[in-house]
Amino acid sequence: MNRRDFVKGLTGAAVALTAFGKAALAKGLKMEKDMAKAAEPLGSSVNIPVEERQGKASTVYFTRDLSPEGLKKIYRKVNQNMQGKIAVKLHTGEKNGPNIIPAAWVKQLIESDIPDATIVETNTYYEGDRYTTEQHRETLKVNGWTFAPVDIMDEEGTRMWPVAGGKYFKEMSVGSHADRYDSLLVLTHFKGHTMGGFGGSNKNIGIGMADGRIGKAMIHTYPGQGQWSISQDEFMERMTESTKATVDHFGKNITFVNVLRNMSVSCDCEGIHAEPVVTPDIGILASDDILAVDQASVDLVYRLNEKSKELRERIETRHGLRQLSYMRELGMGSDKYVLVDLDEA
Repeated sequence: MNRRDFVKGLTGAAVALTAFGKAALAKGLKMEKDMAKAAEPLGSSVNIPVEERQGKASTVYFTRDLSPEGLKKIYRKVNQNMQGKIAVKLHTGEKNGPNIIPAAWVKQLIESDIPDATIVETNTYYEGDRYTTEQHRETLKVNGWTFAPVDIMDEEGTRMWPVAGGKYFKEMSVGSHADRYDSLLVLTHFKGHTMGGFGGSNKNIGIGMADGRIGKAMIHTYPGQGQWSISQDEFMERMTESTKATVDHFGKNITFVNVLRNMSVSCDCEGIHAEPVVTPDIGILASDDILAVDQASVDLVYRLNEKSKELRERIETRHGLRQLSYMRELGMGSDKYVLVDLDEA
């Protein structure tokens, strides 16, 4: 007998039986509710409590120093495996976007710590200031990304990177130039996102390494349906599988820095049309564990309580927390971490 027939049988029995039958009915209904809840993807709308996180704790560094000096200080805690030809993946933003990581901060970091680094980007899936390579390069100039080489990785085509353990993808299409680099610094402006709920390190490379026509379509679109036809849990899972291709490709030679500043509920892809910033600035986080750094970023936002109400609502209504639980399921890191405060003695 299946669950629904079981509950239906209890309903009929309750009419004729005593309070015992009614109690059994209540128990059957609760069983049905619990089983349905268990079938939902873990963490699609719930931030997993700290006490329920398992496994070995990763190290996440934290500073409140939102400045070029703070950025350099925290990067030096996680740069041990940055070697060979280094790429810096960040969101360079639409024209005159007000909330991106200041180009002057990145300029100082590159000049002082990684002088031979290349900033890397891909073209967008939507028609905007970065849809074509020509438009993209003009936007880079407007936003001040002129102090270092910028490689638009899908300018000359694409290639496929394998996705291990994915349920949607066996491989992901990325810009062909991605193969040029030995190490990757994922330098992320943490903020909200219209579809992803939040944009952390996972979104930065899950969407940002995928090329503008093939890879991004694989994540966003059902064939023959609307451009943005994939959303909520499935979108988070597809994006995370794309991220896994990049994380696995670079192995130990990848590190993650999240800047929690100017956190609109809107992504930097909305440029001057982004919603106003109402969430207080927090600081900068860094780790060699992508799940730990994004989890810690979300936790610090949630600790703001009412001060982060709008951003928390954006995260939860889009099922953004599924990014975290799916990274855990794919073995991409740990949601348990030790936060090392660099500002304390």
